[in-house]
Amino acid sequence: MPTSPASPTARPSEAAAIAAELRTAMGKLTRRVKHEDRIPLGQVAVLGALDRDGAMTTSDLAADQRVRPQSMARAVGLLMEQNLITRRAHPTDGRKSLVELTDEGRAALEAERGRRVGWLAQAIEDELTDDERVLLERSAALLERLAAR
Repeated sequence: MPTSPASPTARPSEAAAIAAELRTAMGKLTRRVKHEDRIPLGQVAVLGALDRDGAMTTSDLAADQRVRPQSMARAVGLLMEQNLITRRAHPTDGRKSLVELTDEGRAALEAERGRRVGWLAQAIEDELTDDERVLLERSAALLERLAAR
């Protein structure tokens, strides 16, 4: 009897095939959802990091986003021009400054997230049956588990 892909005894080649299909599908879905964005992806990532982690130095942001400090300095400058972030003095190191979200930045980030979730919710509603929605909900928990590994 063949082993099902969900079986704990799935062979490595089966797991690799599932992984390849999942990576491809997730990549397509991610790219499609990004079409809803109004703010460039790199800038949204900076806003998201500041929302999640609070105020940071430009260097810390660069490390967090795995980009060069010069690239982050440009992104920070663009976001400041749009009044989405602001800069303030570092409380313990006078040589540094912290960047943080403005109210406008938080609102812009929430609007981006809302557009993404809105599009995906509508696609789920339009494309999936009730049984498929239940399966997708269960799958989301599995994906979270894999991501935490």
